[in-house]
Amino acid sequence: EAGISKDGQTREHALLANTLGVKQLIVAINKMDLANWSESRYQEIIKETSNFIKKVGYDPKGVPFVPISGFNGDNMKKPSDNCPWYKGWKKESKGVEKTGKTLFEAIDAIDPPKRPDDKPLRLPLQDVYKIGGIGTVPVGRVETGVIKPGMVVTFAPANVTTEVKSVEMHHEMLEAGKPGDNVGFNVKNVSVKDIRRGNVAGDSKNDPPSGAASFVAQVIVINHPGQISNGYAPVLDCHTAHIACKFEELLEKIDRRTNKSIEDSPKFIKSGDSARVK
Repeated sequence: EAGISKDGQTREHALLANTLGVKQLIVAINKMDLANWSESRYQEIIKETSNFIKKVGYDPKGVPFVPISGFNGDNMKKPSDNCPWYKGWKKESKGVEKTGKTLFEAIDAIDPPKRPDDKPLRLPLQDVYKIGGIGTVPVGRVETGVIKPGMVVTFAPANVTTEVKSVEMHHEMLEAGKPGDNVGFNVKNVSVKDIRRGNVAGDSKNDPPSGAASFVAQVIVINHPGQISNGYAPVLDCHTAHIACKFEELLEKIDRRTNKSIEDSPKFIKSGDSARVK
């Protein structure tokens, strides 16, 4: 109940997940043993949870609901005898209906997302190390594209271009670093002072990243006391960068579920609103 109340953490996590592009969801209803495996309690929770995940932007038809007891292991790996009323979960995925009984089956029914390795390279730096006998080694996670030895990379907004000598992960040499890989790579003729955490590396020959004085972002106000208007100055965390910025102009307020504009140049935005901001 606390988790799905107005400012509850479950609500916030669902909203954050959807906002950050996580489109598949499983709802595991835990501690069913404390409710004596009551079917009415289970149905009540499904109803309440369906309402709020719908508001956040998920379609409850595509979400499996699984009653479990994590402590006792019911319906985790194998079906439990404690809930004879439970006929299993079902979800629609890409027009196909999938069914199962346990949480493990629900996890296995997730459609694996495609790794964006065909897009231009983007690698935000987490740290830059100077390693004796090797030289400068930037470290970070590949978000899109691929990084390979021999590639010429550009760091933005530092505007430094150099060649990648080698790429490694967990102390093993790699032929290529792909999206999701946390890699360290050795670069030629670049000092530790030239590049830093928050810079983004990209392929110099394929749409390299560049610094921007301003950009338009879609923002969602999850929880903010009072109103936000033009001139608001928060701290921006973007991948590994952490920097003060200013909302120069609120361009439009948008409906979170449809992404359609509902008001041009709003005077202010508040908790729960979504907007495009310069």
